[in-house]
Amino acid sequence: MNMKVAFATDDGKTFMDRHFGDAEYYDVYEISENDWEFKKRIKNTTEEDDESIHADPEKAKGIAGLFKGENIQVLVSKVFGPNIKRIKKKFVCVLMNNNSIPESIKSLHQSIQIIDKEWSKGEDRSHLNLKEL
Repeated sequence: MNMKVAFATDDGKTFMDRHFGDAEYYDVYEISENDWEFKKRIKNTTEEDDESIHADPEKAKGIAGLFKGENIQVLVSKVFGPNIKRIKKKFVCVLMNNNSIPESIKSLHQSIQIIDKEWSKGEDRSHLNLKEL
């Protein structure tokens, strides 16, 4: 089983302490039961002005649109905002508690069957909190 995963980051090494949708970049990895590989970096081009509402559905659509055609199944961050209720219909959202993306990749690699089980639930999926595992 392989899955494509997008990590919210500003520097490619660590998570930032803002919501997933506020990252400068999304580093995409392909993770399997045996290995993982960096695939690409996607720049966050969604616009957010000072007048946007909190949990703006347009922001959620913009984030989902960034990943259209990329076959990304999993989104990973330290923090998700209220839009998680919209985003989790299309992706498995995973909360991590450490700052290191390389360490988080290892955690995901070890939890791949749990993540795959959640993915298979379709729009009824929940987010996963790997902070607790």
